[in-house]
Amino acid sequence: TYSTSQIKSCGGQVDASGAGYITTPGYPLEYPPHQNCRWVVTAPEPSQRVVLNFNPHFELEKLDCRYDYVEIRDGNSEKADLLGKHCSNIAPPAIISSGPVLLIRFVSDYAHQGAGFSLRYEIFKTGSDCSRNFTSQNGIIESPGFPDKYPHNLECSFIIIVPPAMDLTLTFLTFDLENDPLPGGEGDCKYDWLEVWDGLPQVGPLIGRYCGTKIPPEMTSSTGILSLSFHTDMAVAKDGFSARYNMTHKEVSDTFHCSNALGLESGKISDDQITASSSFYDNTWLPRQARLNNNNNAWTPNEDSSKEFIQVDLHVLKVLTGIATQGAVSKETQKSYYVITFKLEVSTNGEDWMVYRYGKNHKVFHANTDSTEVVLNRIPLPVLARFVRVRPQTWKTGIALRLELYGCQITDAPCSEMQGMLSGLLPDSQITASSMRDVHGSMGTARLVASRSGWFPSPTQPLAGEEWLQVDLGVPKTVRGVITQGVRTVEGSTSAENRAFVRKYRVSYSLTGKDWTFILDRKTSHPKIFEGNTHYDTPEIRRFEEITAQFIRIYPERWSPAGIGMRLEVLGCELPGKEMFFTPISPRTHGIATMPCFAIYLPSVQTKSTTPWSLCDFESSLCGWIPDSVSELSWSLHSGSLSSGLTPSLDLPLSLPKDDVGNFLHIEASPRTERQRARLVSPAVGPERGPLCLLFNYQLQGPENQGLGSLRILLRDNDREETLLWALGGDQGPVWKEGRTILPQSPKEYQVVIEGYFEHGNRGHIWIDNIHMSSSTELEQCTRKSSTPNPKPHCSVCLGGAGWLKYSKAQSENQTVREPDSQRTRQTHAKSPPLLRGTRFCRALFTTVLVCLDHVSLLVMWTPRNLKLSTCSTAALSMRMGAWLFPPFPVVHNHLLCLDQVEGEVVVLAHPTRSLTSSL
Repeated sequence: TYSTSQIKSCGGQVDASGAGYITTPGYPLEYPPHQNCRWVVTAPEPSQRVVLNFNPHFELEKLDCRYDYVEIRDGNSEKADLLGKHCSNIAPPAIISSGPVLLIRFVSDYAHQGAGFSLRYEIFKTGSDCSRNFTSQNGIIESPGFPDKYPHNLECSFIIIVPPAMDLTLTFLTFDLENDPLPGGEGDCKYDWLEVWDGLPQVGPLIGRYCGTKIPPEMTSSTGILSLSFHTDMAVAKDGFSARYNMTHKEVSDTFHCSNALGLESGKISDDQITASSSFYDNTWLPRQARLNNNNNAWTPNEDSSKEFIQVDLHVLKVLTGIATQGAVSKETQKSYYVITFKLEVSTNGEDWMVYRYGKNHKVFHANTDSTEVVLNRIPLPVLARFVRVRPQTWKTGIALRLELYGCQITDAPCSEMQGMLSGLLPDSQITASSMRDVHGSMGTARLVASRSGWFPSPTQPLAGEEWLQVDLGVPKTVRGVITQGVRTVEGSTSAENRAFVRKYRVSYSLTGKDWTFILDRKTSHPKIFEGNTHYDTPEIRRFEEITAQFIRIYPERWSPAGIGMRLEVLGCELPGKEMFFTPISPRTHGIATMPCFAIYLPSVQTKSTTPWSLCDFESSLCGWIPDSVSELSWSLHSGSLSSGLTPSLDLPLSLPKDDVGNFLHIEASPRTERQRARLVSPAVGPERGPLCLLFNYQLQGPENQGLGSLRILLRDNDREETLLWALGGDQGPVWKEGRTILPQSPKEYQVVIEGYFEHGNRGHIWIDNIHMSSSTELEQCTRKSSTPNPKPHCSVCLGGAGWLKYSKAQSENQTVREPDSQRTRQTHAKSPPLLRGTRFCRALFTTVLVCLDHVSLLVMWTPRNLKLSTCSTAALSMRMGAWLFPPFPVVHNHLLCLDQVEGEVVVLAHPTRSLTSSL
């Protein structure tokens, strides 16, 4: 049995009592051919489950997983349920067993090897009410079971998503977690803890880790995402925590002044955020007394020395523009103490510090001339920092200091929202570069502040203007600036040769990723050279006039002696009339390297109330429809007022409409969208609601044998099992058409999924608009063909089948079924219902026939085999429609649907995955 942390052999028994890794042989180099590796991962307790998380660097031969693949089964043998079979270069999502055992099987053939995979296995930890996303304007977040004691072995994530132009405040009401008896340093909160992140867990900067009974301070976010990670061990359990969050609208003006008091005097900055190199021995001159106008002494170090400092943690990155200082009169001796001069130091992480400079020299600030007056020093060039240190240089009588810091949030400036590098909202896949020194490294290292490393191009002696770092914002945005930061090349090293940063750079932008434009210097009309960084840790903001762009590139022109090293954030906002709309975020589990989360951007949502049951035309509301979190591709939105920013070049025969036709969703065929699925998910359809008629408009167009797009409507149950309702493929012409299908009544809630897909990435498009879940449309009307002429009146997609079958109108009870693809015949011995004559059939697996009624937007399951009629249960789903029985597909239950006899004709309806053999 293996128990090592890294398992590289080809198969074996793996003990999951401790977390570890399994890799293909040779990873991250190419795996060998002719491999058949089999790992059985077993948890120590029968009640435990195993979770697998794949490294994003995943590379197996494509070709539909026929030759090289990894498959995971929910048990210890090949007969166990298949949880997934994966290949290509897209890492699978997290996989969780239903019991204590998982089987992992890796197969390679003789050709086309790749890097393989690396996965982490460990015991899956969860609890009731564990992990949620919060998007409402205010709410309560509580530990599982609150106010009772929380369960053991929890790993929970609570993520608050803040819309643009909103401020967030998180206030803890109660707090009681297992205390660490050895607080401070590495011993702080080793057992149960709550971590707060300025961004996604494990991606954005960590604000703090908390345990015990002391209530954490008030929290804010600089990134638009605030996350809480809650961990408990297997021992002591306490009452847990309760916190309230509130979002308020932020007034942003071009005339704003970045000079707000940051909270020392008001108490908004907590005592725990104020620390010092030392304090006077009698505990009457502590760091918490260093608040401006505090009337009880001040902060005094244990020794009057220029090596002493007082430090403030602002929790998030802020713009620092000023500092006010004050001395103090001793309550005990009545003597006056004050600081005459001081130096300022700043840091983004509390470890890498920069002494503030003005010009080439360290700036020495002139402070007080008495013990009571407040002296304000403006910082000549505002600086970005989270941690601020004041280091006295000279003083009168002795060091005594009270102070206040002034500045603002980066996002207080107009159109200056962080676009997702720091928070982790932008996935690693949207960060690219001309080259990268570590070919197996993650592009996530290029994230501002959140990464301790950074982007390094491959050449050790690069040429100016030839290397670049690029960010894809996902959709066009208004961009007004960038923040750049250097890197420390060796972890733990602070020597000069290991500090890299870019001194000067150019900025280029694009809407398509192909046609690029440099930001120009007004005076010279040449590409503008921006001043970059002067220190490897301290970020620098560079703003410019508004541009509309989806892609931003930074081209280094000059750099430090240690070479090019860069971390980056983009500042901007939605285009006019647009706002951000997030997908559900699947948080990272603590200690597990899962894929980062995704978001797409859709039109501004008005505050009026809309529901999915009303017509959704995407003009004023999204009606609750959201992108699928597991989708590889996102639907884009065409807005009539923004068509120029989204329309492809005019030489393409297939492009978005040039006239204002309103808003609709679309995907376009391209090499980037090839074999990727764009999925949109409806709000939940409640139990017992329905049956409903789903109406929608669509266009499905592409040159013959080039686009090969398909559009599908599916139902998803609570277990995320999906059932096909409607499907269409191939070129349907350049006109809008109406699709229809019936949504069943179900004892449990379900969701509707709209999926677009291109087999080949040449040319073509799929458009969707006017989605309506109608309860007033007659069900018979819901199955009639659209009034729009159909250029190809036959089924275009044979899903799961082996060929097309066609019944002739002249066929009798003993009918011959002909397969056009093989010209073979077979006999059937059932009478076709009259409504089905003259139609085309798709022969599917499990000897079941899917009947496609010439683009009527439904698929009826009917089979001419002998079947046993079963008694309808109350859970079975059925309804009458016209002269025959239509089976709404099972959403929850995996059994036969109700069977019925209508006007002497027996129509047998069955779930297509069941094997049916009994006689009629």
